[in-house]
Amino acid sequence: MNKMMPPNYFLAAIICMLLLALFLPVYFLIPAYWNLTGLLPVTGGLIMTIYADIMFHRAKTSVIPFTESSCLVTGGLYRFSRNPMYLGFVLILVGLAFLLRALSPFAVIVFFTWLIQSRFIKREEQMLANKFGDVWQAYRARVRRWF
Repeated sequence: MNKMMPPNYFLAAIICMLLLALFLPVYFLIPAYWNLTGLLPVTGGLIMTIYADIMFHRAKTSVIPFTESSCLVTGGLYRFSRNPMYLGFVLILVGLAFLLRALSPFAVIVFFTWLIQSRFIKREEQMLANKFGDVWQAYRARVRRWF
């Protein structure tokens, strides 16, 4: 089992973004008077992540990656994204990049997204396919991975 869980990678991404913006800003992409627009995706991402987590707890299924799911959550935010918790993390990072104004933190978002997809999502989806079979395949066919 992977010792580093998604929140750890998320925290590491935030730290990397802050360091890049401080020491290697590359280019100030966002004008100072627009950087506060980053609060919108941060807020949306927080709400999305918390709400998706609550839905898992209400369904009494595990939120911890690579543990067996007791049911397939397909309602609420899961009607639009198979991974609203991870999408919420990405939205928060996008908002943070806007708040930092620099171009370099956006590279961390790309890397974080790739890392989460390759390290967690693909394996989680394989586990769901094995456990839920045709129900999973039907859900997968109608709902996108990210949005």
